[in-house]
Amino acid sequence: MSRIFEVDTPAVLIDIDRVEASLKRAQDYADAHGIKLRPHIKTHKLPRFAKRAMALGAVGITVQKLGEAEVMADAGISEIFLPYNILGAAKLARLKALHERVHITVTADSVDIVAGLSSTFAHAAQPLTVLVECDTGMGRCGVQSPEAALELARTIAASPGLVFGGLMTYPAAGQVEANQAFLAAAKAALIAAGLAPAIISNGGTPDLWHAHEVTAATEHRPGTYIYMDRFQVSKGVGGFEDCALTVLATVVSRPTENRAIIDAGSKALTSDTLGMSGFGLIEAYPGAQIVGLSEEHGTIDLTGCVDKPQIGDKIRIIPNHACVVSNLFDRVTLISGDDVVESVRVDARGRVD
Repeated sequence: MSRIFEVDTPAVLIDIDRVEASLKRAQDYADAHGIKLRPHIKTHKLPRFAKRAMALGAVGITVQKLGEAEVMADAGISEIFLPYNILGAAKLARLKALHERVHITVTADSVDIVAGLSSTFAHAAQPLTVLVECDTGMGRCGVQSPEAALELARTIAASPGLVFGGLMTYPAAGQVEANQAFLAAAKAALIAAGLAPAIISNGGTPDLWHAHEVTAATEHRPGTYIYMDRFQVSKGVGGFEDCALTVLATVVSRPTENRAIIDAGSKALTSDTLGMSGFGLIEAYPGAQIVGLSEEHGTIDLTGCVDKPQIGDKIRIIPNHACVVSNLFDRVTLISGDDVVESVRVDARGRVD
């Protein structure tokens, strides 16, 4: 069995023991609070982890794009939620093909999206379940008020080939009360109109441990929780000891006393800062700052370090945003402790179509 520092760099290491602990911790929390868990696969993009989450009790998985759904369906996963506006003949045809072999649910936030879905599924053997996406504070997609949610729900319910399934939101982090208020008001309006929502789907890892406070919701869709990252730690979701994904890099240059260059740049470490300084955390050198990324080089400021890495040394970096890193590599290396377990292909990598 090889050891992690024998792995060629740059490489992504996934600690399977930490993955298992995170999956169980979230499922135990959901079970304790009577919340259904529908994890998002965008972070790991691996059918093996999607299946493991379901084996532990998740009711299904969430994907963000049709390409991800196709990969997961090919792997034998049959309960898929795709909370994205699907439009255009090509994508609608792919959605219909998926619908014919798995149970897939989608969202819409406008009559335009609903019209396209209805025209595609009007003569399908089974209707398509559609949830109304609600903007409860994120400022991205979604209807803007509970009243608008009711209006669109009525449109879905009256559209051939479609079934109104409920509500979905991806809320802004830290706005639990606003999220609950919107969903509760929309739920009440729907019930009063005879359109009681079967599903009210909440999401996000930053407020995972507050999901029970959104009492209107029936389920939660965490994603990054499986790997964690520097941003999630900054939000108090867990500690660095919970971070399962690290990027292994090699110091390839020490041009000055206080500068190190590694072989991991923006094509290995995300350029996302998410409001934090630097581009990741190096636990072995806590005084080091990853201050710059070009495509294939990362620049580390060692001014704050007593011990400093030398040319040829390998270092592990906890990235700011694990989800982006997963999509940068064709393969990841599964590890347990310092031992390499297996190298696996990231099956849904690049499936953003």
